[in-house]
Amino acid sequence: MKKISLIILTASSIFAFGQKVSDYKYISLPSKLETFKEDFGLNDLLTKTLRSKNYSVIPADKLQWPAEAQSNPCNVLMADIINDSGFLRNKVLVQFKDCNDKVVSSIKGASNIKEYKEGYQYALKQTFVSISPANPTAQPTSPVKVQETITTNSTQVVTNSSSSSVDNTALKFSNGKMDLQKIQIDNSQFILVNSNSSSPFATFKATTKNDVFRVKLQNGESTLGYYENGNIIIEMPLSGGEYGKEIFYKK
Repeated sequence: MKKISLIILTASSIFAFGQKVSDYKYISLPSKLETFKEDFGLNDLLTKTLRSKNYSVIPADKLQWPAEAQSNPCNVLMADIINDSGFLRNKVLVQFKDCNDKVVSSIKGASNIKEYKEGYQYALKQTFVSISPANPTAQPTSPVKVQETITTNSTQVVTNSSSSSVDNTALKFSNGKMDLQKIQIDNSQFILVNSNSSSPFATFKATTKNDVFRVKLQNGESTLGYYENGNIIIEMPLSGGEYGKEIFYKK
């Protein structure tokens, strides 16, 4: 019989155990609460409370995250408010997950108020006492790796896998005037970010052609970009509708 055991490897995975909400600076809230028919003011209520406890609340869209959060998504907790109501009571569940989709905290609140808005808001307020003020600590930058040991007829085969298929290897590029870091958001988009700026220098989204991207610059202008000999080329808009070729060399 095949025997499979999963062993958590890296220091980052060990570090994840015992984590608290207060260990994080950034908390991301969804644009829509999927388990509710409407918002009932719950997102605004949670946002206000988290900010009062010194958390930086950021949107679900990673492209709108500040550079510090984009450079290490493991600095961000993903929060959600879940409708956990029963037959007679309005109940909510506030859940926080880390970058490895591990639940760091789940807090329940309940109310006997029958009106939905007042009932859900009262239930949500019951959870706030369990959320401690932010006291951020350094978070791991690598995804949790898992070692899979498969034993078949006394023969062991060991394989390694990652919890994410996105290559988060830090790459640096320069045009001679500025140094930028490439951060892969997912398999179809990445950003170039300057450590001295709070917003990306350029955001790249894949097109139907390999190695060619739609680019949105920091000033809001749209253009094209592509790879050439391992370097990144951006067609920079000039006056009169012309474009210039800006080369960012891989360092």
